[in-house]
Amino acid sequence: MTDAAITPNGSPDDLNRIADPDRDPDHVPGLPLRDLPGFTHRWVDADGIRLHAVEGGQPSAPTVVLLAGFPQTWWAWHKVMPLLAERFHVIAVDLPGQGHSDRPRQGYDTHTLASRVQAALTALDVPKYWLAAHDIGACVAFSLAVKYQDRLHGVALLDAGIPGITLPDSIPTDPERAWKTWHLAFHLVPDLPETLITGRERDYVGWFLRAKTLSPDTFDSADIDHYAASIAAEGGLRAALGYFRDAEESGRKNRAALTSADGQGHLTLPVLGISSSHGSIPDMAASLSPWADNVTGVVIPQAGHFIPDEQPDAVARELSAFIDHAGVG
Repeated sequence: MTDAAITPNGSPDDLNRIADPDRDPDHVPGLPLRDLPGFTHRWVDADGIRLHAVEGGQPSAPTVVLLAGFPQTWWAWHKVMPLLAERFHVIAVDLPGQGHSDRPRQGYDTHTLASRVQAALTALDVPKYWLAAHDIGACVAFSLAVKYQDRLHGVALLDAGIPGITLPDSIPTDPERAWKTWHLAFHLVPDLPETLITGRERDYVGWFLRAKTLSPDTFDSADIDHYAASIAAEGGLRAALGYFRDAEESGRKNRAALTSADGQGHLTLPVLGISSSHGSIPDMAASLSPWADNVTGVVIPQAGHFIPDEQPDAVARELSAFIDHAGVG
């Protein structure tokens, strides 16, 4: 695997980056770099910005790429990665705006994000791969599969509403359901989330990590500190909100790509929908089946929304079975 060069100074994309010539380009101030035994940190160029990836496992085995969602970083997969690494080449990528990746000022629709993830994987010399993603990461993964279907063996999507595809147009007002989705509207309000969250990132992030897990002690204090620090770091909150504020554009691009004259109207690669017993989307497979020819689904028991953290053994087992069943890669 080879690292790509840093984007040259003075390129047009530099205007879209948060740059500080006096700091280490591989370090986000206020966000310590977390290590995982057996894995290596990499930074690669991705269409003019730098993305952070964590790589390990079996170099000659099929590659499994992992994407995380809000309000997490690549660390969302840290319990699953060693399990997959026993059989696969594993790469977890921080999306633009997450963790130790750059935080561009714009471009948070899922098609732009997908293009940058694909550019990073090309820079890492990954010709074809399996993709597994959760929450916002799953939204990006769906768009990535639509745009680059020939680069994927298959895709697994965990507990996410896909803009323009399965994400509802309205937010429920029933208190029994509204607590799961209220933030989708709140994050769209101009300025108010920044006013209320800035300086209280840990309280805000902590609410999601506790309320949306079946066991509220799934995340320890260090985990909450890490995710809060990622949001609090320069550009982090703007990026986190950007995923939601660009969701309408993401949906428009998803529908256009699937219904265009040269589009197939659906995905033909293997798709695995992973839901959980106490998550946000009761049946991922059913919601995705109108848009994909080859969909299977599983429900992970004893888990809330943050399935890879809550049931890592089950997630690793289902991903491995999905890859084995498809018999490619």
